[in-house]
Amino acid sequence: MTSEAITAAASGTWVLGDLTVHRIGFGTMRLPQTGAALVPDAVPRDRAEAIAVLRRAVELGVNHLDTAAFYFSPLRSANELINQALAPYADDLVITTKVGPARDASGHWATHAGPKELRGQVEENLRQLGRDHLDVVNLRVLGTASIAERFGALAELREAGLIRHLGISNVTPEHLAEAQAIAPVVCVQNPYGIAMRPEQDDFVRLCGEQGVAFVPFYSIAATGGQYGTTAAEPDEVLTVARAHGVSPAEIRLAWTLHRGPHMLAIPGTGDLGHLEANIAAGALRLSDAELALLETAHRRAAEA
Repeated sequence: MTSEAITAAASGTWVLGDLTVHRIGFGTMRLPQTGAALVPDAVPRDRAEAIAVLRRAVELGVNHLDTAAFYFSPLRSANELINQALAPYADDLVITTKVGPARDASGHWATHAGPKELRGQVEENLRQLGRDHLDVVNLRVLGTASIAERFGALAELREAGLIRHLGISNVTPEHLAEAQAIAPVVCVQNPYGIAMRPEQDDFVRLCGEQGVAFVPFYSIAATGGQYGTTAAEPDEVLTVARAHGVSPAEIRLAWTLHRGPHMLAIPGTGDLGHLEANIAAGALRLSDAELALLETAHRRAAEA
């Protein structure tokens, strides 16, 4: 398969609230630096390189970007790069951001924002992106405690017009029910992929039944997380990748999209070649036999 003529449209569409997006999007966590993300001593990525990747993503039909004000390295921030590369923004471009986590100026993690601090984080995203409202804001959660007070604070900002739609991230089904009792939830963003959190399978199905988008992150890196892929690929993934003449990363992305029409992929990269391959994964169609083979690798993680 060649990725040259394949655009994000091949992945199909989903409606986030009232915003139609292609199911292959782009995550910006890796743009501000090379190597590991979210670390104090990250090496800033070349600005022109990062901007070229963002512009190419949009050229290839990506209209769903995932970002956060805490995605930064010395000299670079994802939001600022998005602003410089893409403003004035296309009417169909949906920018989803996250609030809750905080990093100080040196890049070290600080205390998660409480209800009073969330408005400041929303306003900082608005400032960095150069917008008067945010399309989608996810409340990123740490732990299993109640999110009612924090989510309620974001719901108030939604009523005030600063936020169009709300989502939640790194959460449980109980968090989803708690949030839905306060305001509509358009997406859940959790770590998920082949052999990555198979215990999330029921949650994925629940979101689909409720019309809530499930947006997996680290679906390529898996347990490597912010440091990138570190573990050897399961034989099943390699077998299917060879059959299609693509990379294991593309098979991982295609698998997530096959989990349901409500699945939205947000692979991130700072490499133009990887970007085009990731987008091309939206056109991959896996057979029932291939899906069964990949399911074997996925379920094995649950049994380990």
